[in-house]
Amino acid sequence: MTILAALALALALLPAVLTLANLLALRTRPAAPAPGGPVSILIPARNEAGNIGPTLAAALASTGVPIEVIVADDHSTDATAAIVAEIAARDARLRLIPVPPLPPGWTGKNHACHVLGEAATGRHLLFIDADVRLAPHGAASLAGAAEAAGAALVSGVPRQVTGTIGERVTVPMINLLLLGYLPIPLMRRLADPALGAACGQLVLVEAQAYRRVGGHGAIRASLHDGVRLPRVLRRAGLTTDLVAAADLATCRMYTDFRQSWAGFSKNAHEGMATPRALPVWTLLLGGGHVLPPLLVLAALLGAGSLPLAAAALAFSLVTRTAITLFSREDPWTIPLHPLTVALALALQWNALLRPARAGVATWKGRTYPAG
Repeated sequence: MTILAALALALALLPAVLTLANLLALRTRPAAPAPGGPVSILIPARNEAGNIGPTLAAALASTGVPIEVIVADDHSTDATAAIVAEIAARDARLRLIPVPPLPPGWTGKNHACHVLGEAATGRHLLFIDADVRLAPHGAASLAGAAEAAGAALVSGVPRQVTGTIGERVTVPMINLLLLGYLPIPLMRRLADPALGAACGQLVLVEAQAYRRVGGHGAIRASLHDGVRLPRVLRRAGLTTDLVAAADLATCRMYTDFRQSWAGFSKNAHEGMATPRALPVWTLLLGGGHVLPPLLVLAALLGAGSLPLAAAALAFSLVTRTAITLFSREDPWTIPLHPLTVALALALQWNALLRPARAGVATWKGRTYPAG
């Protein structure tokens, strides 16, 4: 048990050190200059009547840079198109365009984003999900950050709004993985495509670079644009970057546990849920965040080293606390941290091991091969 506690401590120290380095890197970026050209805010929308109005109000309130806002209606069966058309009649900066039928080999979001990219006229293309609310300075800040870093793509995680327990035990994994396990200083120094990462909710791309690499057409079959698009750009010799985005936008991804499970499951096979990656992630995440509280309990019952187990648990919770405060997430999720990680691993193993006949992902009324 003592050896196991020492291993847990080492595995908890790793994300603690990376988190410290990453938070320092994100805080010490030079001030972004004023962006040098217009920004096209591009929103793929499929049955988003409940979201699209506030999202457009926030986008159209952007300051500091000229904007155009384009919504691609992806065959919505609700009032999405009507709501957009009504707002567009009052504001010439907004356009509504229809998405053609989905071609074979494409996923829906990538196809809608491809259509948006072809219609856009801005120097920078800012792709946001229909549930993302931009801050007034959000578009200008992202474009300025791209110019300051000389980056073809800049992304960040919006402040994640969670309202139910099901969201609070699932959504925080986004920031834990990015800030606890991606070495951002190394990402900025090396061109390795494997270090490329983005949050698909909020992605700004320089228009010429985007079109040069084929844009979303280069990842047409993917369900994980946040992973795939930065890597396409990096393989072309271009730079990508991450910024702190909690004050640039907000997003409420899901409204309950069932939605969260389905949403994170749909792209699991392009993330951790592969036969090679998942055992490694299970060791890293399970050993560093799930095992420590179990070892503390065992030590209190007389088995193992309490100091080592307590230190591992402390590092795990301090790491999660630092990430939560930095990303301005709900602090009440911190005590739930071991459960959050355990559920994330259960979701990934479920995606990997479910029967072949269930090896499909259904999202927004469409079904795709899962992996």
